[in-house]
Amino acid sequence: MMDPRELYTLRDDVVAKLAGHHPVLIVQLDGFVDAGQAGRLYGAHLLEHLDHELLAEFDHDQLHDYRSRRPAMVFDTNTWKSYADVQLRLHRVVDEQGEVFLLLSGPEPDVQWERLAAAVLGLIDQLGVRLTVSLHGIPMAVPHTRPITLTAHATDPELVTGYRSWIDRVEVPASFTGLIEFRLGQQDRKAMGFAVHVPHYLAQSAFPESAVALARAVTQVTGLVVPTEPLEKASASTMADIAEEVAGSTEVQELVGSLEQQYDAMTAEGVEQVPSADEIAAEFERFLAERDKNPE
Repeated sequence: MMDPRELYTLRDDVVAKLAGHHPVLIVQLDGFVDAGQAGRLYGAHLLEHLDHELLAEFDHDQLHDYRSRRPAMVFDTNTWKSYADVQLRLHRVVDEQGEVFLLLSGPEPDVQWERLAAAVLGLIDQLGVRLTVSLHGIPMAVPHTRPITLTAHATDPELVTGYRSWIDRVEVPASFTGLIEFRLGQQDRKAMGFAVHVPHYLAQSAFPESAVALARAVTQVTGLVVPTEPLEKASASTMADIAEEVAGSTEVQELVGSLEQQYDAMTAEGVEQVPSADEIAAEFERFLAERDKNPE
């Protein structure tokens, strides 16, 4: 394997500011399953509302398949006006109470997974990261009219104590964030993640309520204090739009009503009617197929 450290450029002046800290690392990568744009909305929210600075930038030119996921360009009349650079970055972020944490965000790598994983694990050691947390949304047969649920997973079962297991054993396509957690587990390092359950009929749209759920879960396990008012405001607006659309369709009303009955039975005390492995795998496949038919 080529030297993983050659995949990124590190800012020594920002590294120095981490002295004495043992930060949490939040990992939010685009390109795999992120129903409702849950992880993307939360990651963008952090950078928009909290102080941050660039800590490391990865050479994503080595990691990206441009013909598979082409960056957007704008052509106006007779000139190319802009190009959407592909950037995989690690930021140093400060929460509302001065707590320092790290955010790795950008496109999921298409190639060199093991090399990049080695690079990230090396940075985790170098920067004294105490816990790595990954975030994304998954499509699920749940109604938008009920409280958001999520699946928590971790390298140490104690990290997910108190979280209900919604999913039994299932085989799904791999993700780079999943690989990072797996490799950290092999080293007996602490890592966990949250997969928020997004109503499958809203999976292709922005669903801010899912990002609110992620924000609350991250705060609960890390103690990080992040303002949620903007996300909650966006969620309220989106929920009002959804209610209006549902009111105009008898078919959708019947779908939501059926999901409500299923959800209520699933959450009733003593009832364990979790989705089957086949149902979850099928939902993943449908989501990926729809996403590939309608690329951003």
